[in-house]
Amino acid sequence: MPLSDDIKAYRARWAEVEAHVNNERRTTTLELRWKQLNSAYALAKDLGLLSEDPSEVGVFESWAKLKEKAVNQLPKV
Repeated sequence: MPLSDDIKAYRARWAEVEAHVNNERRTTTLELRWKQLNSAYALAKDLGLLSEDPSEVGVFESWAKLKEKAVNQLPKV
């Protein structure tokens, strides 16, 4: 297999991966996205990758308000 065919195959595989990731982004529910975000945040915090910066408190409060509004708009099951 010539090198150019290898490169084409490599790019094609990554195009398939990108298509799959984009599909997951479109179909993932807001609730699951929040859970994933919170999990990533908790992991970073547990690993000591976050610093407790008082200036960030306002940002977290804003996100909490947005989350509450988004959750309240979800259809009740």
